[in-house]
Amino acid sequence: MRPVRLLSGVLTVGGWTLASRILGFVRDVLIANFLGPGAMMDAFVAAFRLPNMFRRFFAEGAFNAAFVPMFSKRLEGDEDAVGFAALAMSGLAFVLLVLTGLAMVFMPALVWATAEGFVGDERFDLTVEFGRVVFPYIFFISLAALFSGVLNASGRFAAAAAAPVLLNIMLVTAMSASAMMGKPVAPALVWTIPFAGVAQLALVWVAADKAGLHIRPTRPRWTPEMSQLVRIAVPAALAGGVMQVNLLVGQQVASNFDKAVSWLYSADRLYQLPLGVVGIAVGIVLLPDLSRRLKAADDSGAREAYSRAAEISLALTVPSAVALVAIPMPIVSVLFERGAFGSDDTAATALAVAVYGLGLPAFVLQKVLQPLFFAREDTKSPFRFALVAMVVNAVLAIGLAFAIGWIAAAIATTVAGWVMVWLLMRGARPLGDVARFDARFHRRVWRIVAASVLMGAVLWGVNLVLSPLFEVGGLRWLALLLLVGIGTVAYFGIGHALGAFRMQEFGKAFRRGG
Repeated sequence: MRPVRLLSGVLTVGGWTLASRILGFVRDVLIANFLGPGAMMDAFVAAFRLPNMFRRFFAEGAFNAAFVPMFSKRLEGDEDAVGFAALAMSGLAFVLLVLTGLAMVFMPALVWATAEGFVGDERFDLTVEFGRVVFPYIFFISLAALFSGVLNASGRFAAAAAAPVLLNIMLVTAMSASAMMGKPVAPALVWTIPFAGVAQLALVWVAADKAGLHIRPTRPRWTPEMSQLVRIAVPAALAGGVMQVNLLVGQQVASNFDKAVSWLYSADRLYQLPLGVVGIAVGIVLLPDLSRRLKAADDSGAREAYSRAAEISLALTVPSAVALVAIPMPIVSVLFERGAFGSDDTAATALAVAVYGLGLPAFVLQKVLQPLFFAREDTKSPFRFALVAMVVNAVLAIGLAFAIGWIAAAIATTVAGWVMVWLLMRGARPLGDVARFDARFHRRVWRIVAASVLMGAVLWGVNLVLSPLFEVGGLRWLALLLLVGIGTVAYFGIGHALGAFRMQEFGKAFRRGG
């Protein structure tokens, strides 16, 4: 995959992810407005995090790391790739059915384990109730993730990237309709989630069929291929879901502080925007490409793809991180401060946004570094690194909470993210030149950082000038759009002038259908 083709794939996935995240912002604004930081929103966040956490383990973590490389190699060769996918789907479905049944029965224990601070107040019973409604979502979305992996491995990124848009469209519609009819919003919100999972699965299943990949359920069988898949997937599940585990530890800490779960959730949604648009998109595109190149012994091509992926990631992520650190207050106030979300909630959420912003480049670099191991079907090394990062996160989150309160959760997540990057880079050294960034990356990375810092100074100054407008209800959105627009123009102008990137590269990628 040439650099322009790599960038085109990233832009395809990133573009759909951006659409999903924008709709996700609309969804989160409505949740904050109708439910507000407090018992109802805390319960919804804790309940919805349960299927999402297990999804990262069973689907996106395990199958992106284990299934995609194995399927890609079979797709390129003469082996039965579709038969392999059918067996994998049937085995995954069986595990998910068992997991869902157990979760429905033991939901109170799950809530206690993930939000112990809720015990003894109304949030606990609400979370158990919501959890039993939303947990079946994991069955449909995990199978959808498998079909998405099939499509990505075959170079078809659009349908898989578009599927999450359905979830947000359905949730926004359900909440808006309930509010207009004067009905309670929370029940409509939670009951829509499993139906959205069905819609997402249907979309990618039909897309795979249209691509000629006719995957159908079959009787689960324990074959040597499935044995290999499980051996790779089990450590990959933890390695790929380390961020979710860290967020869960943070939730456990935050559950002991009033409204803190809601603040961290709102902050998480903000930094997840660039993480999803850039980091996850790069990881999705890079993994099957690296797998094919390594199978073909194309080490120079693999190194080029790896270097360009890191370069693209940092070029789009570092300025986002600087912006989250430089201007969190206007971003949070415009997006969330209305209805039940007050000015104190804005200040607390903005603090968490700035802390998460410091870790954003690390979270994205993990998505670039992990495919180096996963493409070789080595998931044990990232697994060991993930264990170390999780211990660091838990020690800091729990230990600092006694001194500085709920914000310890965000600090711990950021520090653990950088520890994970350091471990991945150190562990990649024995892999040879493939795991070393090329000369072009080294030339450009410092220019990317310089351009981002200068953009941050521009944002800070413009924010001072525009600050009166943020106090005027009708002009707040216009002021934020103007602030973001000026920052974007400043970054790309300065970056082009410094040689951090060439605007023509983005133009070529778009012309290729990115």
